[in-house]
Formats: sequence, C-alpha cells, structure tokens
Amino acid sequence: MTSGGTPRVDFVVGGVQKAGTTALASFLGRHPGVVLPQGKEAHVFDAPDFDDGWDVESVNRLYDAHFSGRAPVDALHGDATPIYLLHPRFVERIGRYNPAMRWIILLRDPVDRALSQYHMERSRGHESLPLWGALLAESWRLAGHRDDFEPGSPLRHHSYRLRGDYAAQLDVLHRVFPPEQILTLRNHELARQPAQALARVHAFLGLPVDTGDTDYGRVFEGDYSRWPKRGWQRRLLRWWWRHDLARQARHGLEWE
Repeated sequence: MTSGGTPRVDFVVGGVQKAGTTALASFLGRHPGVVLPQGKEAHVFDAPDFDDGWDVESVNRLYDAHFSGRAPVDALHGDATPIYLLHPRFVERIGRYNPAMRWIILLRDPVDRALSQYHMERSRGHESLPLWGALLAESWRLAGHRDDFEPGSPLRHHSYRLRGDYAAQLDVLHRVFPPEQILTLRNHELARQPAQALARVHAFLGLPVDTGDTDYGRVFEGDYSRWPKRGWQRRLLRWWWRHDLARQARHGLEWE
C-alpha cells in the first residue's frame, strides 16, 4: 500500500468473533462523536479482492459505501470487524493504511468462544459434523486454506481453535502497533459492568464523557453456547487446549 492521503478510519474493534463485539459496537455507536459502518462490519481489509498496492485514498473510497449521511467534522470513524485480528495480513494492511490506528480488542474464554461459534455455524447450515468431529477436523480443513479469504472458506467457518489462539494474534498486533494504541478488554467486563467498560473505551479514544442512553441490555443476544460450565466435555476441552491457555496466561489472560 502506498502512502498519500489521510486515513478516514481512526479505530477498529478488531477482535474477536463471539465475544460481544456487536454489543460493544452498538454501545459505542450511541456516542455523538463516533461513526460506525452501517451493519457494523465493513470487511475492507479481509476482502478477497483487496489489493495490497492500493493507496490510502483507494481504501478510503472503499469505506464510502459504509458511512452514510453527514458526520461532525471532528467525529471518529471506526470499523467493527472482528476477523481483522485473526490473520497477520489483515493487521499488516491496517498498519500500512493507518499507522496511528487504535485497536479495541474484546476477548472471551477461548473454549466458550469456540463452542459458541460451533453452534452458530450449525444453526446457519455451515457445519454438518458433530462437535468433536468438527474440532478434530479443523487442522485438516484449514490445510491449504489459511490464506483463503473467500466468503465460504474454512478459515471463516471452521476456525474454532485458531480464532481463540489469542497469544499468537496479540504477538502479531504488538509487532505492528505500539501498546498505547491497543486496548484489550475481556467480555465479562462488558457483560457485568458495561458502563465502566465503555468509559474505558471512550477514554482510550479520547472521547468526552457521554451521558446519554445507559440502557445496555444483553451482551450476548446471539450466544449459542449450551454446555454447562462444569461439564466433563468442557473440562476435556480445557485440558486439550492447555498449552494455548498457558501461552495466554503469559499475556495476562486467565479465564474463569
């Protein structure tokens, strides 16, 4: 991506799927100083036809269709597309587009996140295997498709464990962006104390305090996770993913 022009987008809600990003975007979008895409997710940097030779103005033009109406001159424009954190190429594209981009990362216990994604994919008709079959088949399904960004790719629909490998994703993010441009939240902070979590986001973005609508509602309207917290299958999954969880703990991420 060549330089030239001023980036239109100032921040991204960049992770992760099934962690409450829809709720966070909804809460954040109530602020009069924030403009988000219609439909929340612009999917600009993960588009299959994205050209790494595009300059800043070319990317800005891609965003034109996602922002409608007039916005205050000093409004912050954001993009809430969780998959941006998943692949190093998306992070690098964003870094070239706007080196000053601010990242809001919302994470969820990776086991719960994977279960929720699995039930979502089942409900949408994208998954036909039983749970354990889908989890065991993930590496085989992703072979040769880790750089496949097409809409129906296994990377998008069958990356149950990969999407929860937060240690690897955060390592990439911190190689491209300085720590002061990254805010990491865990989903239970948003679910239990939405006002406080949102205040942290506003402060991070340099927004004035918003005293508007404080009716936050549910964070997980579309949650598909159905297993009890203490079931043997969940314990087995945590044992199976113990090395991933240990790496995350070294990032300060420990899950209940």
